[in-house]
Amino acid sequence: MVEDVILNKASSIERCIRRIEEEYAGTEQNLVENQTKQDAIVLNLQRACETAIDLAMYVVSHRKLGVPQDSRDAFVLLQTAGILPADLADRMQRMVGFRNVAVHEYTRLNLDIVLTIITTLLNDFRIYSATIVKTCA
Repeated sequence: MVEDVILNKASSIERCIRRIEEEYAGTEQNLVENQTKQDAIVLNLQRACETAIDLAMYVVSHRKLGVPQDSRDAFVLLQTAGILPADLADRMQRMVGFRNVAVHEYTRLNLDIVLTIITTLLNDFRIYSATIVKTCA
């Protein structure tokens, strides 16, 4: 069962990443000028973040690594346990911050940050999922 939960969450993250890549299609115009594509990209980034958080919370709980005080803390606990490298844990914590803005302050969302995530940080979700699957499933 533990393996199934982890694999399902990793699969959900991968689905979100593929949707982002499909909608972005390597073209900044798809993010900036097309509101429908922009919404699809941001929604799937939000979903990927939320699923990554869920996965972190699940592993922390299942392995009894501590009680996270907030979403960011789950990644700290995974790092402390030696499951995540420090640099990846830090980047995932920053994704929590992005998710909070996307959910609670959507009108304040900075498209330059979204673009940076898509072009340079999106693979962090894949690395994160693969690390959790390899270590915990």
